[in-house]
Amino acid sequence: MEKDFALAASLGKEKYPKLSSKILQYGTAGFREKAFELPHVMYRMGLLAVLRSKEKQGKTVGIMITASHNPEEDNGVKLCDPSGEMLNKEWEDFATDLVNVNDEYLSDCLKTIACSSGINYDIQANVFLGRDTRKSSESLATAALEGVKSLKGEVKDFGLLTTPQLHFVVKCQNFPNYSTPTLPTPEGYYKRFSSAFNSLIKQMTDHPLQDHTRQAKYTSEVYVDGANGVGAMKLKELQSYIDSLQFQIFNDGSNGILNFKCGADFVKVGQNPPEGCVIESGKKYASFDGDADRLVYYYKDCTGTFYLLDGDKIATLFAHFLQPLIKATELDLTMRVVQTAYANGSSTNYIEKTLGIPVVCVPTGVKYLHHEALKYDVGIYFEANGHGTVIFSKEALRLLKETGLNSNASFQQQIAAKKLTAVTDLINEAVGDAISDLLLAEAILYCYGWNVEDWNAMYTDFPNRQLKVTVPDRNVFSTTDAERKCVKPEGFQEAVDRVVSEFKKARAFVRPSGTEDVVRVYAEAQTQEEADKLAKDISVLVKKFTGSF
Repeated sequence: MEKDFALAASLGKEKYPKLSSKILQYGTAGFREKAFELPHVMYRMGLLAVLRSKEKQGKTVGIMITASHNPEEDNGVKLCDPSGEMLNKEWEDFATDLVNVNDEYLSDCLKTIACSSGINYDIQANVFLGRDTRKSSESLATAALEGVKSLKGEVKDFGLLTTPQLHFVVKCQNFPNYSTPTLPTPEGYYKRFSSAFNSLIKQMTDHPLQDHTRQAKYTSEVYVDGANGVGAMKLKELQSYIDSLQFQIFNDGSNGILNFKCGADFVKVGQNPPEGCVIESGKKYASFDGDADRLVYYYKDCTGTFYLLDGDKIATLFAHFLQPLIKATELDLTMRVVQTAYANGSSTNYIEKTLGIPVVCVPTGVKYLHHEALKYDVGIYFEANGHGTVIFSKEALRLLKETGLNSNASFQQQIAAKKLTAVTDLINEAVGDAISDLLLAEAILYCYGWNVEDWNAMYTDFPNRQLKVTVPDRNVFSTTDAERKCVKPEGFQEAVDRVVSEFKKARAFVRPSGTEDVVRVYAEAQTQEEADKLAKDISVLVKKFTGSF
Protein backbone atom coordinates (compact mmCIF):
# COMPACT_ATOMS: atom_id res chain seq x y z
CA MET A 1 0.00 0.00 0.00
CA GLU A 2 2.65 2.50 1.05
CA LYS A 3 4.73 1.68 -2.04
CA ASP A 4 1.71 2.36 -4.28
CA PHE A 5 1.04 5.63 -2.48
CA ALA A 6 4.65 6.72 -2.95
CA LEU A 7 4.59 5.88 -6.66
CA ALA A 8 1.25 7.67 -7.14
CA ALA A 9 2.57 10.74 -5.32
CA SER A 10 5.72 10.72 -7.45
CA LEU A 11 3.70 10.53 -10.68
CA GLY A 12 1.44 13.32 -9.46
CA LYS A 13 4.39 15.58 -8.67
CA GLU A 14 5.92 14.88 -12.08
CA LYS A 15 2.82 15.24 -14.30
CA TYR A 16 0.21 17.07 -12.21
CA PRO A 17 2.06 19.17 -9.62
CA LYS A 18 0.24 21.47 -7.24
CA LEU A 19 1.20 24.89 -8.60
CA SER A 20 -0.95 27.20 -6.49
CA SER A 21 -1.15 27.92 -2.77
CA LYS A 22 -4.87 28.70 -3.12
CA ILE A 23 -6.98 26.70 -0.66
CA LEU A 24 -9.78 24.79 -2.41
CA GLN A 25 -12.89 23.55 -0.62
CA TYR A 26 -15.00 20.57 -1.64
CA GLY A 27 -18.56 21.88 -1.50
CA THR A 28 -22.02 21.05 -2.81
CA ALA A 29 -20.67 21.36 -6.35
CA GLY A 30 -17.45 19.50 -5.57
CA PHE A 31 -14.41 21.49 -6.67
CA ARG A 32 -15.03 24.25 -9.18
CA GLU A 33 -12.42 26.72 -10.44
CA LYS A 34 -10.84 28.02 -13.63
CA ALA A 35 -9.88 24.98 -15.68
CA PHE A 36 -6.16 25.75 -15.67
CA GLU A 37 -6.10 25.40 -11.86
CA LEU A 38 -7.54 21.88 -11.84
CA PRO A 39 -5.13 19.27 -13.32
CA HIS A 40 -3.70 18.29 -9.92
CA VAL A 41 -7.23 18.31 -8.45
CA MET A 42 -8.45 15.84 -11.06
CA TYR A 43 -5.49 13.52 -10.56
CA ARG A 44 -5.99 13.50 -6.82
CA MET A 45 -9.74 12.91 -7.13
CA GLY A 46 -8.86 9.83 -9.15
CA LEU A 47 -6.77 8.69 -6.19
CA LEU A 48 -9.58 9.44 -3.75
CA ALA A 49 -12.15 7.59 -5.84
CA VAL A 50 -10.01 4.46 -5.60
CA LEU A 51 -9.82 4.72 -1.82
CA ARG A 52 -13.56 5.35 -1.52
CA SER A 53 -14.32 2.31 -3.67
CA LYS A 54 -12.05 0.13 -1.55
CA GLU A 55 -13.67 1.50 1.62
CA LYS A 56 -17.04 0.50 0.11
CA GLN A 57 -15.86 -3.06 -0.51
CA GLY A 58 -15.13 -2.51 -4.19
CA LYS A 59 -18.42 -0.95 -5.17
CA THR A 60 -18.22 1.48 -8.07
CA VAL A 61 -17.60 5.18 -7.41
CA GLY A 62 -18.27 7.87 -10.01
CA ILE A 63 -16.18 10.85 -11.09
CA MET A 64 -18.03 13.59 -12.98
CA ILE A 65 -16.04 16.37 -14.62
CA THR A 66 -18.23 19.43 -15.07
CA ALA A 67 -18.78 22.98 -13.91
CA SER A 68 -22.52 22.77 -14.53
CA HIS A 69 -23.93 26.26 -15.22
CA ASN A 70 -20.58 28.06 -14.89
CA PRO A 71 -18.90 29.72 -17.89
CA GLU A 72 -16.98 27.68 -20.47
CA GLU A 73 -13.57 28.60 -19.05
CA ASP A 74 -14.43 27.06 -15.66
CA ASN A 75 -14.47 23.41 -14.82
CA GLY A 76 -14.93 21.17 -11.82
CA VAL A 77 -15.16 17.67 -10.44
CA LYS A 78 -17.47 15.87 -8.04
CA LEU A 79 -17.51 12.30 -6.82
CA CYS A 80 -20.59 10.12 -6.84
CA ASP A 81 -20.95 7.64 -3.98
CA PRO A 82 -21.86 3.99 -4.69
CA SER A 83 -25.46 4.77 -3.68
CA GLY A 84 -25.68 7.06 -6.71
CA GLU A 85 -25.90 10.04 -4.37
CA MET A 86 -23.40 12.77 -3.53
CA LEU A 87 -20.21 12.09 -1.62
CA ASN A 88 -20.74 11.92 2.14
CA LYS A 89 -19.45 14.62 4.49
CA GLU A 90 -16.48 12.73 5.92
CA TRP A 91 -15.13 12.07 2.45
CA GLU A 92 -15.77 15.66 1.38
CA ASP A 93 -13.31 16.59 4.14
CA PHE A 94 -10.85 13.96 2.88
CA ALA A 95 -11.17 15.44 -0.61
CA THR A 96 -10.38 18.92 0.70
CA ASP A 97 -7.34 17.65 2.61
CA LEU A 98 -6.03 15.66 -0.34
CA VAL A 99 -6.32 18.47 -2.86
CA ASN A 100 -4.65 21.07 -0.66
CA VAL A 101 -1.71 19.08 0.67
CA ASN A 102 1.71 19.89 -0.82
CA ASP A 103 3.20 17.41 -3.29
CA GLU A 104 5.82 16.11 -0.84
CA TYR A 105 3.12 15.12 1.68
CA LEU A 106 0.66 13.59 -0.78
CA SER A 107 1.69 10.01 0.04
CA ASP A 108 1.30 10.65 3.78
CA CYS A 109 -2.17 12.13 3.21
CA LEU A 110 -3.27 9.05 1.24
CA LYS A 111 -2.00 6.83 4.08
CA THR A 112 -3.87 8.90 6.68
CA ILE A 113 -7.16 8.58 4.73
CA ALA A 114 -6.69 4.84 4.25
CA CYS A 115 -5.84 4.19 7.90
CA SER A 116 -8.56 6.41 9.38
CA SER A 117 -11.18 4.70 7.18
CA GLY A 118 -10.00 1.18 7.95
CA ILE A 119 -9.56 0.41 4.25
CA ASN A 120 -8.68 -3.09 3.10
CA TYR A 121 -6.27 -2.09 0.38
CA ASP A 122 -6.33 -5.55 -1.24
CA ILE A 123 -9.91 -5.01 -2.46
CA GLN A 124 -10.17 -4.16 -6.15
CA ALA A 125 -11.42 -0.60 -6.72
CA ASN A 126 -13.88 0.28 -9.49
CA VAL A 127 -14.54 3.73 -10.92
CA PHE A 128 -16.85 5.16 -13.60
CA LEU A 129 -15.79 8.41 -15.30
CA GLY A 130 -17.93 10.95 -17.18
CA ARG A 131 -17.44 14.48 -18.46
CA ASP A 132 -19.29 17.40 -20.02
CA THR A 133 -18.55 19.11 -23.34
CA ARG A 134 -16.11 21.80 -22.16
CA LYS A 135 -12.89 22.04 -24.16
CA SER A 136 -10.91 21.43 -20.97
CA SER A 137 -12.88 18.37 -19.88
CA GLU A 138 -11.09 15.78 -22.02
CA SER A 139 -7.59 16.59 -20.72
CA LEU A 140 -8.89 16.87 -17.16
CA ALA A 141 -10.57 13.48 -17.57
CA THR A 142 -7.19 12.07 -18.57
CA ALA A 143 -5.71 13.39 -15.33
CA ALA A 144 -8.47 11.75 -13.27
CA LEU A 145 -8.07 8.50 -15.19
CA GLU A 146 -4.31 8.45 -14.52
CA GLY A 147 -5.03 9.01 -10.84
CA VAL A 148 -7.27 5.94 -10.75
CA LYS A 149 -4.80 3.78 -12.64
CA SER A 150 -1.83 4.88 -10.52
CA LEU A 151 -3.44 3.06 -7.59
CA LYS A 152 -4.37 0.09 -9.81
CA GLY A 153 -8.08 0.89 -9.87
CA GLU A 154 -10.32 -0.40 -12.67
CA VAL A 155 -11.91 2.46 -14.57
CA LYS A 156 -14.58 2.69 -17.25
CA ASP A 157 -14.54 5.97 -19.16
CA PHE A 158 -18.00 6.77 -20.51
CA GLY A 159 -16.87 9.94 -22.22
CA LEU A 160 -19.66 12.49 -22.58
CA LEU A 161 -22.48 12.11 -20.04
CA THR A 162 -24.90 14.35 -18.24
CA THR A 163 -24.28 14.48 -14.50
CA PRO A 164 -27.55 12.60 -13.80
CA GLN A 165 -26.54 9.87 -16.25
CA LEU A 166 -23.27 9.37 -14.39
CA HIS A 167 -25.19 9.01 -11.13
CA PHE A 168 -27.60 6.60 -12.84
CA VAL A 169 -24.94 4.26 -14.23
CA VAL A 170 -23.14 4.17 -10.88
CA LYS A 171 -26.32 3.25 -9.04
CA CYS A 172 -27.28 0.63 -11.63
CA GLN A 173 -23.84 -0.97 -11.42
CA ASN A 174 -24.00 -1.26 -7.64
CA PHE A 175 -27.70 -2.12 -7.31
CA PRO A 176 -28.76 -4.46 -10.14
CA ASN A 177 -32.43 -4.32 -9.08
CA TYR A 178 -32.57 -0.52 -9.35
CA SER A 179 -33.56 -0.48 -13.00
CA THR A 180 -35.34 -2.81 -15.40
CA PRO A 181 -33.66 -3.63 -17.69
CA THR A 182 -30.48 -3.51 -15.62
CA LEU A 183 -28.08 -1.70 -17.93
CA PRO A 184 -25.48 0.60 -16.34
CA THR A 185 -25.11 2.44 -19.66
CA PRO A 186 -26.61 5.51 -21.37
CA GLU A 187 -28.80 3.10 -23.34
CA GLY A 188 -30.07 1.64 -20.06
CA TYR A 189 -30.88 5.18 -18.94
CA TYR A 190 -32.92 5.86 -22.08
CA LYS A 191 -34.76 2.55 -21.85
CA ARG A 192 -35.55 2.97 -18.17
CA PHE A 193 -37.01 6.46 -18.38
CA SER A 194 -38.72 6.15 -21.76
CA SER A 195 -40.40 2.91 -20.65
CA ALA A 196 -41.55 4.55 -17.40
CA PHE A 197 -42.87 7.59 -19.27
CA ASN A 198 -44.78 5.44 -21.76
CA SER A 199 -46.22 3.34 -18.93
CA LEU A 200 -47.41 6.37 -16.96
CA ILE A 201 -49.01 7.92 -20.06
CA LYS A 202 -50.86 4.66 -20.74
CA GLN A 203 -52.14 4.50 -17.17
CA MET A 204 -53.33 8.10 -17.38
CA THR A 205 -55.14 7.31 -20.63
CA ASP A 206 -56.73 4.11 -19.33
CA HIS A 207 -57.58 5.48 -15.88
CA PRO A 208 -57.93 9.29 -15.78
CA LEU A 209 -57.79 10.98 -12.40
CA GLN A 210 -61.08 10.77 -10.57
CA ASP A 211 -62.95 14.02 -9.89
CA HIS A 212 -60.86 15.82 -12.49
CA THR A 213 -62.25 16.95 -15.82
CA ARG A 214 -59.43 16.60 -18.31
CA GLN A 215 -58.95 19.60 -20.54
CA ALA A 216 -57.76 19.39 -24.13
CA LYS A 217 -55.06 22.04 -24.24
CA TYR A 218 -52.01 19.83 -23.89
CA THR A 219 -49.50 19.74 -26.73
CA SER A 220 -46.69 17.20 -26.95
CA GLU A 221 -44.12 19.54 -28.52
CA VAL A 222 -41.43 21.09 -26.29
CA TYR A 223 -38.79 23.57 -27.45
CA VAL A 224 -35.67 22.81 -25.41
CA ASP A 225 -32.64 25.06 -24.89
CA GLY A 226 -29.72 22.67 -24.40
CA ALA A 227 -27.39 25.43 -23.05
CA ASN A 228 -24.95 24.37 -25.79
CA GLY A 229 -24.06 21.49 -23.51
CA VAL A 230 -24.16 17.72 -23.18
CA GLY A 231 -27.88 17.68 -22.36
CA ALA A 232 -28.79 18.65 -25.92
CA MET A 233 -26.85 15.69 -27.29
CA LYS A 234 -28.40 13.25 -24.84
CA LEU A 235 -31.94 14.53 -25.35
CA LYS A 236 -31.53 13.90 -29.08
CA GLU A 237 -30.53 10.33 -28.29
CA LEU A 238 -33.56 9.88 -26.02
CA GLN A 239 -35.94 11.10 -28.75
CA SER A 240 -35.70 7.80 -30.65
CA TYR A 241 -37.10 5.99 -27.59
CA ILE A 242 -40.20 8.20 -27.21
CA ASP A 243 -42.87 8.73 -29.86
CA SER A 244 -45.44 10.68 -27.86
CA LEU A 245 -43.16 13.68 -27.21
CA GLN A 246 -41.41 15.85 -29.78
CA PHE A 247 -38.31 17.79 -28.72
CA GLN A 248 -37.34 20.80 -30.79
CA ILE A 249 -33.78 21.40 -29.56
CA PHE A 250 -31.90 24.66 -29.95
CA ASN A 251 -28.61 25.89 -28.45
CA ASP A 252 -27.44 22.36 -29.13
CA GLY A 253 -23.72 23.13 -29.13
CA SER A 254 -23.36 23.17 -32.91
CA ASN A 255 -22.34 26.84 -33.01
CA GLY A 256 -22.85 28.42 -29.59
CA ILE A 257 -20.82 28.78 -26.40
CA LEU A 258 -21.67 26.67 -23.36
CA ASN A 259 -23.97 28.53 -20.93
CA PHE A 260 -23.34 31.85 -22.69
CA LYS A 261 -26.59 33.81 -22.75
CA CYS A 262 -28.49 30.54 -22.58
CA GLY A 263 -29.31 27.73 -20.19
CA ALA A 264 -31.43 27.41 -17.06
CA ASP A 265 -29.33 29.72 -14.88
CA PHE A 266 -29.31 32.50 -17.48
CA VAL A 267 -33.09 32.30 -17.93
CA LYS A 268 -33.80 32.05 -14.19
CA VAL A 269 -31.59 34.94 -13.08
CA GLY A 270 -32.36 37.27 -15.98
CA GLN A 271 -36.03 36.26 -16.27
CA ASN A 272 -35.63 36.49 -20.03
CA PRO A 273 -35.48 33.91 -22.83
CA PRO A 274 -32.11 32.62 -24.01
CA GLU A 275 -30.38 33.68 -27.17
CA GLY A 276 -31.19 31.57 -30.19
CA CYS A 277 -34.85 31.54 -29.25
CA VAL A 278 -37.72 33.56 -30.70
CA ILE A 279 -40.62 32.66 -28.42
CA GLU A 280 -43.99 32.21 -30.08
CA SER A 281 -47.23 32.53 -28.15
CA GLY A 282 -48.93 29.22 -27.49
CA LYS A 283 -45.72 27.17 -27.43
CA LYS A 284 -43.82 25.86 -24.41
CA TYR A 285 -40.12 26.17 -23.86
CA ALA A 286 -37.63 24.65 -21.43
CA SER A 287 -33.95 25.18 -20.61
CA PHE A 288 -31.34 22.79 -19.25
CA ASP A 289 -28.03 23.87 -17.73
CA GLY A 290 -24.60 22.80 -18.96
CA ASP A 291 -24.66 19.30 -17.41
CA ALA A 292 -28.46 18.83 -17.55
CA ASP A 293 -29.29 18.61 -13.85
CA ARG A 294 -31.41 21.80 -13.87
CA LEU A 295 -34.69 22.50 -15.64
CA VAL A 296 -36.90 25.55 -16.03
CA TYR A 297 -39.91 26.16 -18.30
CA TYR A 298 -41.13 29.44 -19.81
CA TYR A 299 -43.49 30.92 -22.38
CA LYS A 300 -45.00 34.16 -23.65
CA ASP A 301 -48.72 34.90 -23.66
CA CYS A 302 -50.63 36.59 -26.47
CA THR A 303 -49.53 40.02 -25.21
CA GLY A 304 -45.85 39.08 -25.44
CA THR A 305 -45.35 38.95 -21.64
CA PHE A 306 -42.64 36.50 -20.55
CA TYR A 307 -43.44 33.97 -17.81
CA LEU A 308 -40.93 31.73 -16.02
CA LEU A 309 -41.83 28.41 -14.42
CA ASP A 310 -38.83 27.62 -12.24
CA GLY A 311 -38.04 24.95 -9.67
CA ASP A 312 -40.78 26.24 -7.37
CA LYS A 313 -43.39 25.79 -10.09
CA ILE A 314 -42.08 22.33 -10.91
CA ALA A 315 -42.13 21.25 -7.25
CA THR A 316 -45.66 22.59 -6.90
CA LEU A 317 -46.84 20.75 -10.03
CA PHE A 318 -45.38 17.50 -8.72
CA ALA A 319 -46.93 18.02 -5.27
CA HIS A 320 -50.31 18.94 -6.79
CA PHE A 321 -50.26 15.66 -8.73
CA LEU A 322 -48.87 13.31 -6.10
CA GLN A 323 -50.89 14.43 -3.09
CA PRO A 324 -54.35 13.18 -4.22
CA LEU A 325 -52.83 9.90 -5.43
CA ILE A 326 -51.20 9.31 -2.06
CA LYS A 327 -54.49 10.14 -0.35
CA ALA A 328 -56.34 7.71 -2.64
CA THR A 329 -54.07 4.82 -1.61
CA GLU A 330 -55.20 5.36 2.01
CA LEU A 331 -51.62 4.64 3.10
CA ASP A 332 -50.18 6.53 6.04
CA LEU A 333 -47.27 8.18 4.22
CA THR A 334 -45.50 11.35 5.36
CA MET A 335 -45.00 13.96 2.64
CA ARG A 336 -42.97 17.18 2.62
CA VAL A 337 -41.82 19.76 0.11
CA VAL A 338 -38.26 20.95 0.79
CA GLN A 339 -37.24 24.43 -0.35
CA THR A 340 -34.49 27.00 0.18
CA ALA A 341 -34.69 30.71 0.94
CA TYR A 342 -34.74 31.35 -2.81
CA ALA A 343 -38.19 29.76 -3.09
CA ASN A 344 -40.79 32.31 -4.07
CA GLY A 345 -42.99 33.12 -1.07
CA SER A 346 -46.11 32.62 -3.15
CA SER A 347 -45.13 28.99 -3.86
CA THR A 348 -44.62 28.32 -0.16
CA ASN A 349 -48.03 29.81 0.63
CA TYR A 350 -49.72 27.70 -2.05
CA ILE A 351 -48.09 24.44 -0.97
CA GLU A 352 -48.87 24.97 2.72
CA LYS A 353 -52.25 26.71 2.59
CA THR A 354 -53.89 25.35 -0.58
CA LEU A 355 -52.36 21.88 -0.85
CA GLY A 356 -51.94 21.47 2.90
CA ILE A 357 -48.43 20.01 2.61
CA PRO A 358 -45.82 21.15 5.15
CA VAL A 359 -42.77 22.94 3.72
CA VAL A 360 -39.27 22.66 5.19
CA CYS A 361 -36.62 25.32 4.48
CA VAL A 362 -32.94 24.34 4.39
CA PRO A 363 -29.68 26.08 3.36
CA THR A 364 -28.87 26.48 -0.32
CA GLY A 365 -27.15 23.47 -1.82
CA VAL A 366 -28.79 20.38 -3.23
CA LYS A 367 -27.15 18.09 -0.67
CA TYR A 368 -29.07 19.85 2.12
CA LEU A 369 -32.38 19.44 0.30
CA HIS A 370 -31.65 15.83 -0.57
CA HIS A 371 -30.72 14.84 2.98
CA GLU A 372 -33.85 16.53 4.37
CA ALA A 373 -36.10 14.85 1.79
CA LEU A 374 -34.75 11.45 2.86
CA LYS A 375 -36.47 11.89 6.24
CA TYR A 376 -39.97 11.40 4.78
CA ASP A 377 -41.89 8.73 2.90
CA VAL A 378 -42.31 11.16 0.01
CA GLY A 379 -39.91 14.09 -0.20
CA ILE A 380 -40.18 16.59 -3.04
CA TYR A 381 -37.24 18.94 -3.21
CA PHE A 382 -36.34 21.65 -5.67
CA GLU A 383 -34.13 24.66 -5.64
CA ALA A 384 -35.67 27.65 -7.39
CA ASN A 385 -32.93 27.29 -10.02
CA GLY A 386 -34.63 24.12 -11.26
CA HIS A 387 -32.48 21.45 -9.58
CA GLY A 388 -34.52 18.83 -7.79
CA THR A 389 -36.32 15.51 -7.73
CA VAL A 390 -38.70 13.35 -5.68
CA ILE A 391 -37.60 10.69 -3.20
CA PHE A 392 -39.74 7.77 -2.00
CA SER A 393 -38.63 5.84 1.08
CA LYS A 394 -38.02 2.10 0.80
CA GLU A 395 -41.07 1.50 2.99
CA ALA A 396 -43.23 3.68 0.75
CA LEU A 397 -42.05 1.78 -2.34
CA ARG A 398 -42.87 -1.52 -0.66
CA LEU A 399 -46.34 -0.42 0.43
CA LEU A 400 -47.17 1.01 -2.99
CA LYS A 401 -46.21 -2.19 -4.79
CA GLU A 402 -48.14 -4.31 -2.29
CA THR A 403 -51.24 -2.12 -2.57
CA GLY A 404 -51.14 -2.19 -6.37
CA LEU A 405 -51.23 -5.99 -6.29
CA ASN A 406 -53.55 -6.40 -3.29
CA SER A 407 -56.85 -7.94 -4.37
CA ASN A 408 -58.40 -6.83 -1.08
CA ALA A 409 -57.65 -3.17 -1.80
CA SER A 410 -60.30 -1.12 -3.56
CA PHE A 411 -59.98 -0.49 -7.29
CA GLN A 412 -59.23 3.18 -6.55
CA GLN A 413 -56.47 2.24 -4.12
CA GLN A 414 -54.88 -0.17 -6.61
CA ILE A 415 -54.92 2.30 -9.50
CA ALA A 416 -53.49 5.13 -7.38
CA ALA A 417 -50.72 2.85 -6.09
CA LYS A 418 -49.85 1.69 -9.61
CA LYS A 419 -49.66 5.27 -10.87
CA LEU A 420 -47.39 6.23 -8.00
CA THR A 421 -45.19 3.21 -8.68
CA ALA A 422 -44.91 4.33 -12.29
CA VAL A 423 -43.87 7.78 -11.04
CA THR A 424 -41.12 6.22 -8.92
CA ASP A 425 -39.77 4.56 -12.06
CA LEU A 426 -39.83 7.85 -13.98
CA ILE A 427 -37.90 9.95 -11.47
CA ASN A 428 -34.14 9.89 -10.91
CA GLU A 429 -34.06 9.66 -7.13
CA ALA A 430 -30.28 9.88 -6.92
CA VAL A 431 -30.00 13.47 -8.13
CA GLY A 432 -31.83 16.30 -9.86
CA ASP A 433 -32.20 15.38 -13.53
CA ALA A 434 -33.44 17.82 -16.18
CA ILE A 435 -34.45 15.06 -18.60
CA SER A 436 -36.26 12.92 -16.03
CA ASP A 437 -38.00 15.97 -14.51
CA LEU A 438 -39.09 17.15 -17.96
CA LEU A 439 -40.64 13.74 -18.68
CA LEU A 440 -42.58 13.74 -15.40
CA ALA A 441 -43.76 17.31 -15.91
CA GLU A 442 -44.99 16.42 -19.41
CA ALA A 443 -46.77 13.30 -18.12
CA ILE A 444 -48.60 15.37 -15.50
CA LEU A 445 -49.55 18.07 -17.99
CA TYR A 446 -50.85 15.33 -20.31
CA CYS A 447 -52.87 13.86 -17.45
CA TYR A 448 -54.54 17.20 -16.72
CA GLY A 449 -54.78 18.24 -20.36
CA TRP A 450 -53.04 21.46 -19.40
CA ASN A 451 -51.00 23.83 -21.44
CA VAL A 452 -48.19 25.75 -19.80
CA GLU A 453 -50.47 28.70 -19.01
CA ASP A 454 -52.83 26.43 -17.06
CA TRP A 455 -49.87 25.21 -15.04
CA ASN A 456 -48.65 28.73 -14.36
CA ALA A 457 -52.14 29.77 -13.22
CA MET A 458 -51.90 27.56 -10.11
CA TYR A 459 -50.51 30.59 -8.27
CA THR A 460 -48.86 33.90 -9.13
CA ASP A 461 -45.25 34.47 -8.16
CA PHE A 462 -44.40 37.47 -6.03
CA PRO A 463 -42.26 39.84 -8.14
CA ASN A 464 -38.61 39.12 -7.42
CA ARG A 465 -35.09 39.87 -8.53
CA GLN A 466 -31.74 38.14 -8.11
CA LEU A 467 -28.43 39.96 -8.47
CA LYS A 468 -24.79 38.94 -8.19
CA VAL A 469 -22.34 41.39 -6.59
CA THR A 470 -18.61 40.88 -7.06
CA VAL A 471 -16.72 41.41 -3.80
CA PRO A 472 -13.06 41.13 -2.71
CA ASP A 473 -13.80 38.27 -0.31
CA ARG A 474 -17.18 36.54 -0.20
CA ASN A 475 -16.19 34.75 3.01
CA VAL A 476 -16.71 37.90 5.09
CA PHE A 477 -20.42 37.04 4.86
CA SER A 478 -21.81 34.40 7.19
CA THR A 479 -25.46 33.35 7.47
CA THR A 480 -27.92 31.55 9.74
CA ASP A 481 -31.64 30.56 9.67
CA ALA A 482 -31.26 28.55 6.42
CA GLU A 483 -29.25 31.47 4.99
CA ARG A 484 -32.10 33.94 5.44
CA LYS A 485 -30.16 36.08 7.95
CA CYS A 486 -26.58 37.39 7.94
CA VAL A 487 -24.58 37.23 11.17
CA LYS A 488 -21.50 38.75 9.54
CA PRO A 489 -20.39 41.42 8.74
CA GLU A 490 -21.46 43.03 11.99
CA GLY A 491 -24.38 45.41 11.51
CA PHE A 492 -25.10 44.26 7.96
CA GLN A 493 -28.35 42.41 8.69
CA GLU A 494 -29.72 45.39 10.62
CA ALA A 495 -28.97 47.57 7.59
CA VAL A 496 -30.77 45.10 5.32
CA ASP A 497 -33.78 45.05 7.63
CA ARG A 498 -34.00 48.84 7.52
CA VAL A 499 -34.00 48.86 3.73
CA VAL A 500 -36.62 46.08 3.53
CA SER A 501 -38.89 47.98 5.97
CA GLU A 502 -39.19 50.76 3.41
CA PHE A 503 -41.16 48.41 1.11
CA LYS A 504 -44.55 46.78 1.69
CA LYS A 505 -44.82 42.99 1.85
CA ALA A 506 -41.15 42.62 0.94
CA ARG A 507 -38.30 40.34 1.92
CA ALA A 508 -34.65 40.10 0.97
CA PHE A 509 -31.59 38.13 1.92
CA VAL A 510 -27.90 37.99 1.06
CA ARG A 511 -25.64 34.95 0.93
CA PRO A 512 -22.12 34.27 -0.34
CA SER A 513 -21.92 32.08 -3.42
CA GLY A 514 -20.58 28.59 -2.92
CA THR A 515 -19.03 28.44 -6.38
CA GLU A 516 -18.09 31.99 -7.44
CA ASP A 517 -16.38 35.03 -5.93
CA VAL A 518 -19.66 36.87 -5.62
CA VAL A 519 -22.41 37.61 -3.12
CA ARG A 520 -25.95 36.78 -4.20
CA VAL A 521 -28.85 39.11 -3.46
CA TYR A 522 -32.51 38.03 -3.55
CA ALA A 523 -35.48 40.37 -3.15
CA GLU A 524 -39.28 40.08 -3.31
CA ALA A 525 -41.80 42.94 -3.27
CA GLN A 526 -45.30 43.90 -4.37
CA THR A 527 -44.28 45.03 -7.86
CA GLN A 528 -41.41 44.21 -10.17
CA GLU A 529 -40.20 47.79 -10.01
CA GLU A 530 -40.04 47.62 -6.21
CA ALA A 531 -38.32 44.22 -6.28
CA ASP A 532 -35.72 45.59 -8.70
CA LYS A 533 -35.14 48.66 -6.52
CA LEU A 534 -34.92 46.62 -3.33
CA ALA A 535 -32.35 44.26 -4.88
CA LYS A 536 -30.34 47.23 -6.13
CA ASP A 537 -30.45 48.97 -2.74
CA ILE A 538 -29.27 45.79 -0.99
CA SER A 539 -26.47 45.45 -3.55
CA VAL A 540 -25.30 48.94 -2.66
CA LEU A 541 -25.18 47.85 0.99
CA VAL A 542 -23.07 44.82 0.05
CA LYS A 543 -20.56 47.05 -1.73
CA LYS A 544 -20.56 49.54 1.14
CA PHE A 545 -19.82 46.88 3.76
CA THR A 546 -17.06 45.29 1.65
CA GLY A 547 -15.50 48.47 0.31
CA SER A 548 -16.00 47.25 -3.26
CA PHE A 549 -17.40 50.40 -4.85
